[in-house]
Amino acid sequence: MADNTDDRWKRRNFRPPPPSDVAEPDVPVLVEYVSGGRVALITFNRPHADNAITTELAASLIEILETIAARTTVRVALLTGAGDRAFSIGGDLRQRKNMTKEDWLRQRQVFDRVLYTLRQLRKPIIAAVHGMAYGGGCEIAISSDFIIASEDALFGQPEAAVGLSAGGGSPAFLPRVLPPGKAMQMLMTGEPITAQEAYRLGMVNEVHPRAELMPAVLRIAETIAANSPTAVQAVTRAVRMGDGEPLEQAVAIMMEAHWRSAIHPDRIDGIRAFNEGREPVFQDPDY
Repeated sequence: MADNTDDRWKRRNFRPPPPSDVAEPDVPVLVEYVSGGRVALITFNRPHADNAITTELAASLIEILETIAARTTVRVALLTGAGDRAFSIGGDLRQRKNMTKEDWLRQRQVFDRVLYTLRQLRKPIIAAVHGMAYGGGCEIAISSDFIIASEDALFGQPEAAVGLSAGGGSPAFLPRVLPPGKAMQMLMTGEPITAQEAYRLGMVNEVHPRAELMPAVLRIAETIAANSPTAVQAVTRAVRMGDGEPLEQAVAIMMEAHWRSAIHPDRIDGIRAFNEGREPVFQDPDY
């Protein structure tokens, strides 16, 4: 039976694009430094469009991530979306409606830089997801170190429903965070999964009521930020670089990270603080 046009979009909770005369926010991505400047809170700021990703939003996100990478006082980054409906529904199809092939390729280069910059960030990055995380929004979430979600979160890759093959990493990354068969089903059907199913399958670490999402994520971020940033970055790198490698190669990567932390001043003060019954004083990393 043919898919009913109205059902195709309603089933995925899409709403019509906003009128073209709706004013865009002055800043498409917000960044706030909280917890004494040690946590960077990054917010996609196009709630009228369900935080759909335009070329301008993507370029702004790259600039923010590069600033965070160079700001040594920042120890953890958080990603979230403004408004009540969405983390992000991915690429803005209204902006793409009249794109030429050259326009599309130019935007694709910017989008690729977003995902590369995100995945290369040495600092832990957590996705705080509420509402819809579709397409590129879902791909950004699964490119983070882990996801904390609200009860109303939905994760989906609906590209096939609009004639596209997903191109932001989900064919490579989704089968690593979900059973491969489930990942294939999502990519083929374009149908989303709920936060509860994503949690059951291990894609999401925790699920909270909507009002409790950001306090829960901030607690986790502050716990990480209170640890040695050098040690956190070292173990993060060991996990990322070792993923998919043969066991002995993964162990070798781990040991290199371990020895780098073992000779660092944070290790000396951390063990001394334990024996003296006080809080350790961990240094900001050199980079």
